[in-house]
Amino acid sequence: MEIRPIFSSLLRNKTGALLIAAQVALSLAIVANALYIIKDRVERTARPSGVADESSLFRIGIAQLKDPETPEGKVDLQERNAAVLRAIPGVAAVAWTNQTPLSTSGWNMGLSLDTKQAETTTNTAVYFGPDSFVKTYGLKLVEGRDITPDDVELIDPDKSQSLGKVALFTRALAKKLMPTGSVVGKTFYIGTGASALPLQAVGVVERLQSPWAQSGERGELSMMLAARRTEGYSRFSVRTEPGQRDRVMKEAEAAVAKAIPGQMVVHNDSMDKDRHDLYRNDLAIAWMLGVVTVLLLLVTASGIVGMATLWVNQRRKQIGVRRALGARKVDVLRYFILENFIITTGGVVAGLLLAVGLNQLLVSQLELTKLPLGYLAIGSLVLWLVGVAAVYAPAWRASGISPAIATRSA
Repeated sequence: MEIRPIFSSLLRNKTGALLIAAQVALSLAIVANALYIIKDRVERTARPSGVADESSLFRIGIAQLKDPETPEGKVDLQERNAAVLRAIPGVAAVAWTNQTPLSTSGWNMGLSLDTKQAETTTNTAVYFGPDSFVKTYGLKLVEGRDITPDDVELIDPDKSQSLGKVALFTRALAKKLMPTGSVVGKTFYIGTGASALPLQAVGVVERLQSPWAQSGERGELSMMLAARRTEGYSRFSVRTEPGQRDRVMKEAEAAVAKAIPGQMVVHNDSMDKDRHDLYRNDLAIAWMLGVVTVLLLLVTASGIVGMATLWVNQRRKQIGVRRALGARKVDVLRYFILENFIITTGGVVAGLLLAVGLNQLLVSQLELTKLPLGYLAIGSLVLWLVGVAAVYAPAWRASGISPAIATRSA
């Protein structure tokens, strides 16, 4: 088929063609980036936390109307509450800690390789605990050993700035500090300069996400310090036997309130709830972008259908003449599909440039990486298919016009 007549026709109807091309370009830019953001958000919500069987884990926070006055009294209170929790049927492990994964609240500190550094090497989430995180969270120890009771340092925050001297690192943190070689047995420092606090890495776990579970590597940078802080407020992570969590949570709240007068449960949340709350906005964004993408494609398809229908009605005489001169239905059908393909291709080319520009803006404003070429290819293919599908019905109606009727209607 000669393409020259198609270009001649498009030049006589520039406004409509440019509007369709602009709509395709805008749709491609939005669709490609939207699909990438949807994938990024869905993958983020599905990342493993490092905790085995999250459905069997919950956290409980316990406060007193009046804290014990001595550090010994505070430690005794922590241990009594831990004993109450461990005594509940169905409890598998209990760990006192300052924070829990995916809870959105906790400690974050800088680690250095040397006290002479001007800045820390990396930041990391900091978990404190005198109990085994490996056991309670079901972590996978990949190097070295677990923390033992002999490693645990008792710290009175009113008298000491110490944060513990023995730690477990996640694999991501270990690689960040030492890309080659092992961190086990090495000494690192919290902070820099003369006030930096030394600690020794004794083991590496495969993964333990931070309380905030940030995107990328940052969400995997965590360390667990062998330390018990003498605080009146206590937060425990509790692992139950499979299927027992909900019952144990209810019994734990009642048992803690009954065991020691004057204390109350401040929070009692499952890890499933923490995961849902943390990723709720990400899932909402994914659903919203999914709906916007579908609606945008429908609007684009409707625009192509409307414009193609208008062109068919305007060119009924030309169609009739071509049919009278021997053009087959398939020739008329091919003409309109090719014409729309040319317009869509122009829009796709412009859309590719617009998509890259939009992605650069998103990269600078959000925690996103550059748009992979695959999404541009998928977006282009989707818009081409939408263009062909949308023009097919008007083109098919045009191919069915009788030559005699078309000529008389002119």
